[in-house]
Amino acid sequence: MKEFNTIALFRLSVLGPLASRERLERGELQTIIRGLASKEYAIPGSDRRFIGEKTIEAWYYAWRAHGIDGLIPQQRTDRGVSKLPVTVQEALLAAKRAYPRRSIRQLKVLLENAGTVSRNTLSRSAIHRFLQQQGLSRSMGSSSIPEEHRRFVAEYANSIWYGDVMHGPTLTLNTGRCKVFLVSLMDDASRLLAHSAFCTHETALAIEGVLKQAVLKRGLPKKLVVDNGAAYRAATLQGICARLDIRLIYCRPYAPEGKGKLERWHRTFRDQFLSELDVSRINDLDDLNARLWAWIEQVYHRTVHSSLDDKTPLARFQQDLAQIRQLGQKAAQLDAIFYHRVKRKVGKDGSVSYQGRDFEVPYELSGKTVHLVVNPHLQQVVGVEDEAGNNRGAATPLDALANCHRRRRKPEAVNTSTATTHTTPAATGPNLVELAFEQHYAKTPEEDS
Repeated sequence: MKEFNTIALFRLSVLGPLASRERLERGELQTIIRGLASKEYAIPGSDRRFIGEKTIEAWYYAWRAHGIDGLIPQQRTDRGVSKLPVTVQEALLAAKRAYPRRSIRQLKVLLENAGTVSRNTLSRSAIHRFLQQQGLSRSMGSSSIPEEHRRFVAEYANSIWYGDVMHGPTLTLNTGRCKVFLVSLMDDASRLLAHSAFCTHETALAIEGVLKQAVLKRGLPKKLVVDNGAAYRAATLQGICARLDIRLIYCRPYAPEGKGKLERWHRTFRDQFLSELDVSRINDLDDLNARLWAWIEQVYHRTVHSSLDDKTPLARFQQDLAQIRQLGQKAAQLDAIFYHRVKRKVGKDGSVSYQGRDFEVPYELSGKTVHLVVNPHLQQVVGVEDEAGNNRGAATPLDALANCHRRRRKPEAVNTSTATTHTTPAATGPNLVELAFEQHYAKTPEEDS
C-alpha cells in the first residue's frame, strides 16, 4: 500500500478547512486562506511557524488538480542558495540582528540609504527569502479585532467528528498503579460517541485503535477535528485518515472553543460515570472498559438531550443512517489501512531488524531501502514493501540455526564452450606485455658478435 509523503500530509492538514468544503461562496477562499496564514504551525523540517497566503493558495490549487500527490514538494536546484551579493547578505544580517523587529521595508531603506545597494534594485522578496534561510524571518503581529465564535451544529451525522483525550484517574490494577486516559470520538450532529476507550497512554497508537473501532461501528466521518498535540500530528494517523478520505482538521492551539461539545461530554462523564465508579471491582483495563461501554450504550446514548430537540443521541444518529458513508470495499482492507510502515535498510544478508528482532526478506532486496508492514497493536511484522509501496512478499523471523542447513541459491554456471573469453589478447596489433619483454631482454650488438 502506498506510503504518503510526510510533508504532503502536513500540507493537507493545513488545507483542512478548505479541503473539507464541498463548495465555497464568492470571496470565501481568500478569507479562509488569510485565516490559515495567521496561525502557527509545526512545519516539518523547518524552524518557521507561519505559512504565507500565496503558498497556501498554491497548495490548495495543487490539491484540487492532483489530490495529495500534488502536495509532494518538488526539489529546487537552487534551494537554500541566496543570489544576493555577500556584502548585501552581511549587511542584512548585521542590521536584522542589531534590531530583530526591523521590517523588510526598514531593512531595504536602511541598505539603500547606507549606499550598500542602489535604490529600487533590492526586492523585498529577495530579503524575505534570505532572512528565512537564516531563521530570522518574523511574522506580522496579530490583528486587534477579536476572533468571532458562533454556535453551530452539523446538518447530518458523521459530517464532523471530534477527537480528544481526557486524563483519567490513577487506579490500582493487577499490573500495579496505573494512570488511565480516556480517548473519545464524538459525532457533532448527534452527540453520539462513535467510540470511546480507556488507554494506559495518550499516543497516536491509542487514538488509531479507537478510530478503527469507531469506523467499524459507525461508518466514516467526512471530517475529524482534533487538537495540535503530538499524538494527533503523527504521520501514521494522517496517513490513515488520507486513505479513508477523512479530512483531518487541527484546532488552533489554546482554543478549546473549537471542541465545546466534547468538553461538555467530559464534564458529563466525570459527573455521571467517574463519580459512580466502584474501583474495588476493577481488576484490569478490560474491566474498566467493559463498564465504560455498558454505561455509554445503556445510559448516555439513551438519555434525552435538550440540544437535540429532546431526542437521544442514538435516535438522532439513526435519523441520518441513509446519509452516512459506509466502509464499503474498504472494510476488507481495513486492517491493512491501519498497518504502520517502518522504513528499514536491508543488510547484505537479506535481513532487517524491528523491535530488537531480526527478519529475513526476499534476498533480491538486499542493500535496498524498504518499508516493513507492521501490525502496531500486536507488534507483528506482516510483510515488506518497496519504496514505491509495492508488496514484495513476507518478512519471516530469522532462524540462524536453520540457515546452517539451508540450500542456498548459487550463480548459474558459465558455458565455456559458447562464452566469449577475454584472457587471450588478439594475435594482431600491439601487445604491451610482449613489447616490454622484447625491450627488457633485447641483446646488445656486442653480444651478437
